[in-house]
Amino acid sequence: MPHYKLDMHTHTIASGHAYSTVTENAKYAASIGLEYLGITDHAPAMPGSCGYLHFLNLKVLPEYIDCVKIFKGVELNIMDYEGRIDKAIYKKILKRLDIVIASLHLPCIAPGTEEENTSAIVNAVKNPFVNIIGHPGDPRYPINIKKVVTAARDNNTLLEINNSSFAKGGSREGGEKIVAELLKECIKQSLPVILGSDAHYHTAIGNFDNCRDVLMSANMPDELIINYNTKKFDDFISLKKRISREL
Repeated sequence: MPHYKLDMHTHTIASGHAYSTVTENAKYAASIGLEYLGITDHAPAMPGSCGYLHFLNLKVLPEYIDCVKIFKGVELNIMDYEGRIDKAIYKKILKRLDIVIASLHLPCIAPGTEEENTSAIVNAVKNPFVNIIGHPGDPRYPINIKKVVTAARDNNTLLEINNSSFAKGGSREGGEKIVAELLKECIKQSLPVILGSDAHYHTAIGNFDNCRDVLMSANMPDELIINYNTKKFDDFISLKKRISREL
């Protein structure tokens, strides 16, 4: 099995319910051989998270910590079924960020019908600043898998397979069947996926053990798992980055 090279979904103490610093996260990532690390704290609409100034000032972070490239980012909240995101993270901030995740979270949007949830994600996918959809297999938010995968493919957006979602007793437990179907559709459409630890403590970074069974059940080929190859990751997100810089 190839070695994982990146983890784009991690949180720091700035999220309010995570417990490690940027430096602790980066040093741990270096210790396990990661090359890229995303710092993607929750946007302000998430209760207890930091304000917009945190994201505006991420420029002060070094590009590398212990030889790990730091991607300064955010996990945005999808706020409605039209796919609108946190108002506090405005265009000037988004243009400065290296990586942007958008996710459905219960404190920010109530689960809707399959049509409503699908609309929320598809419209977020079309946002030129959004690179990754976080945990789209959440069983509380049923979706039309084919529509979501097609939109992601057409808009150069990665769908995340979220390691923490499969943790026993977790809030998104029970989504394995949905994620397996999502993976099968990604294979059909040749859309790569990204594994995300969703780490809220540094020792969870780069740990994708909970994803293995669902990846195996879908016969997911290694070449469609973008965490194995930093160049493939760079190439995939580069198109949307060029578009967003021009806005």
